[in-house]
Amino acid sequence: MDGSTIEITTHNSLGGIDPAEWDACACPEASSGRAIDPFTTYRFLKALEDSGSVGAGSGWDPHYLTAHQGGQLIACAPLYGKNHSQGEYMFDHNFAQAFERSGGRYYPKLQIAVPFTPATGRRFLTHPGFEVQGMSALVQGAVKIASDNSLSSIHATFCTEAEAIAGAEMGLLRRTSQQYHWANDGYADWDSFLAAISSRKRKTLRKERLTAQAFGGEIVQLTGDQIEPQHWEAFWEFYQDTGARKWGQPYLTRKFFDIAQDRLRDDILLVFAMRDGVPVAGALNIIGRNTLYGRYWGCAENHPCLHFEICYYQAIDYAIAHGMKHVEAGAQGEHKLARGYLPVTTHSLHWFGDAGFRNAVADYLDAERIAVDDQIEILTSYGPFKKIKVEEQE
Repeated sequence: MDGSTIEITTHNSLGGIDPAEWDACACPEASSGRAIDPFTTYRFLKALEDSGSVGAGSGWDPHYLTAHQGGQLIACAPLYGKNHSQGEYMFDHNFAQAFERSGGRYYPKLQIAVPFTPATGRRFLTHPGFEVQGMSALVQGAVKIASDNSLSSIHATFCTEAEAIAGAEMGLLRRTSQQYHWANDGYADWDSFLAAISSRKRKTLRKERLTAQAFGGEIVQLTGDQIEPQHWEAFWEFYQDTGARKWGQPYLTRKFFDIAQDRLRDDILLVFAMRDGVPVAGALNIIGRNTLYGRYWGCAENHPCLHFEICYYQAIDYAIAHGMKHVEAGAQGEHKLARGYLPVTTHSLHWFGDAGFRNAVADYLDAERIAVDDQIEILTSYGPFKKIKVEEQE
């Protein structure tokens, strides 16, 4: 093999890939601080694998993709075989139903994604200097795997806008959706954020915080060595309850949280409502370099506005205090709009082996993108910010 040839390999375990080489593609900036995207780091993906959250019986079968040139890892991707569409948050059930009604077999399919994580980030992880050839090699490799195995489709979900544009130029189908994110406009503190909001809605937020904080205890933020094993016992109970109600069963295993305590606690912010030293509600956030990612919430007791306080307002407090640019509060939830989280566009890329079906989906996605753009414009106009603020954003 000469130095210009790119070799594509799949791996059923991250154990066969050098952690430093993976992270040199996933988070090269982490050599001087936090990773921009904590979810594609070797340690996070390996925690999913080692805990059994992905792998046998989960419906997420790892086939991590690597591209080597001249003995160097120039690109990699978190690739999974899927036999369902759970835990993706970029819903394709309508595609699956249409494909199978026409006589096709939609599952298994390939998913380039971070399992159970609707957070935007690079999905085609390229070593600096190999962005174009690295992504091209990964796309070609995934398409060859799908074609050789007669798989219906490939889906790269919650990719960056730049990847979506590049993928479309390679012939992939581009899809958009929307989430609610909070943006830090240089706020010095909570009050300066409130000052940007209209008077009526500002009163609502203040009232909600006072109501939540009157639950009968204290609210604490814990990260790094402040997090202790007993905190995970409480959070596991919260997570199981929420997971059972939302998805039928939790996606993450109990072992994941033990591994998180050992390997990931510096990347985690736990927010707990405590009474007499016992957590009664809590939220788990993942800390990126510029963004705080709200992931899971649960409670043992129901108190007015406590969900808003723990999930949204405490996240804003932390982001302001640590100079972070954004808070991503997960998928869906129009109730976030009134609390300062505005709609933003999210992106995904798709490939279908059947030409006729591909053309039909392409027409659907063209119309969907227009509808998403219109929805974001309308929702933004209903945001809580003063009218001059909205005009400045436009």
